Amino acid sequence: MDSIAPRPALRPQFTWLAVRRGFAVGVSLPAHPPVRPSFREALGVWMKIGLLSFGGPTGQIALMHGEIVEKRRWVSDARFVHALNYCMLLPGPEAQQLSIYVGWLLHGVRGGIAAGMLFVLPGAFLLWGISWLYVSHGTVPAVAAIFYGLKPAVLAIVAFAVLRISQKILNRRALWVIAAAAFAGIFWLKLPFPLIVLGAGLVGLLGGCFFPEQFRLKESHGATGVHVISDDSIGKLAAPDTGRAVRTAILWSVIWAAPLVATGLVFGSGHVLFQEGLFFSKASLVTFGGAYAVLPYVAQQAVETHGWLTATQMIDGLGLAETTPGPLVLVLQHVGFLGAWSHPAPFSPLAAATLGSLMTTWCTFVPGFLFIFVGAPYVEAIRANELLSRALSAITAAVVGIVLNLAVWFGLNVLLPGGGSVDWFSLGLTIAAFFALQKLRWDVIRIVVACGALGFAYRLFL
Repeated sequence: MDSIAPRPALRPQFTWLAVRRGFAVGVSLPAHPPVRPSFREALGVWMKIGLLSFGGPTGQIALMHGEIVEKRRWVSDARFVHALNYCMLLPGPEAQQLSIYVGWLLHGVRGGIAAGMLFVLPGAFLLWGISWLYVSHGTVPAVAAIFYGLKPAVLAIVAFAVLRISQKILNRRALWVIAAAAFAGIFWLKLPFPLIVLGAGLVGLLGGCFFPEQFRLKESHGATGVHVISDDSIGKLAAPDTGRAVRTAILWSVIWAAPLVATGLVFGSGHVLFQEGLFFSKASLVTFGGAYAVLPYVAQQAVETHGWLTATQMIDGLGLAETTPGPLVLVLQHVGFLGAWSHPAPFSPLAAATLGSLMTTWCTFVPGFLFIFVGAPYVEAIRANELLSRALSAITAAVVGIVLNLAVWFGLNVLLPGGGSVDWFSLGLTIAAFFALQKLRWDVIRIVVACGALGFAYRLFL
């Protein structure tokens, strides 16, 4: 573990510049030298991120950057973006995988496990409770009213993050072109996410050979020496080892498969819990491009092939997942809950649904730990390769276009619900929340609480 020597406080003009140019959500860069966090301190921050990670991957990554990079300076911009590039190439929820990666950088395997679990658990518990209310009592007006106010807050956070990300990353004309092409490819041409990412990497690889200056990201502000994990620090965690990688892959594969195998042995391969575990294990390997890319496949299989829930229940579940913290792919937990609720034997409906939720969540998110713990040391080792770094810079630019696509999709659903007329309350609240983030420098907690309260008041009393 690298030791961090005390360094002089940052100059005021540097702090002001970092605040102006960073994309943190409502935070500023402190003037004192960074200190490596204790494991307990990191647990508190990961719990906070898990509780406030609304808005899909865009808002989640922005929140994580604000807390980890800008506010506490535990990890530098370059290391954060490098980790994000790798996570975007993996199947599964990239924001959760990024939390595992950053937790691993800070505290090794136990840090990665804690960060990845705490990123998911708050939303998983909340969605379990909402799913139970949904099947027991239908929609709850008070909860729906609060979520109605949260959506504009999430939209403002997402829009603010897109603005900051583009300012930070797109500093070359070629990177602007790649970002625009990625947005056009996924928004209008409906190109597969892996094709866009691979195409951007190829462009960066070839373009970097002939026009290296066009494929170079901005240097981090105060790149060396102002973060606990700085741009030039490697440390023991980054050393790749083939034997360790094989052992890690075997261990996490066994952990992944254990509940599925045990269920099959006890209840048989035809039981709904085994079928859900098998199906969502396969789905976790094809979720390139985030939840939106895999939901049509899951909906078709869960509704039409397995009959676990109806199309209306699937749409309702997506709405519930969009308004709870954690990855949007948590909607799969709602599918697992209703599937087991409908086929409970030999348990009670609630017990079966709870087991179905656990099985689905386990098989969806455990693979991320395998991918990070096996691959991260090798990804860290290639950071010094200039040619690969240029390819990754092109992928980063493409990610900006993809994030913009998610922001536009979410904005259309919030401001034009059902493709109808403009929701003027949501539009006004979005503008107010964006102003509070941009000008008043409010933090995410204040934005979320204020918007939830206003939505509650508007829906129930006005």
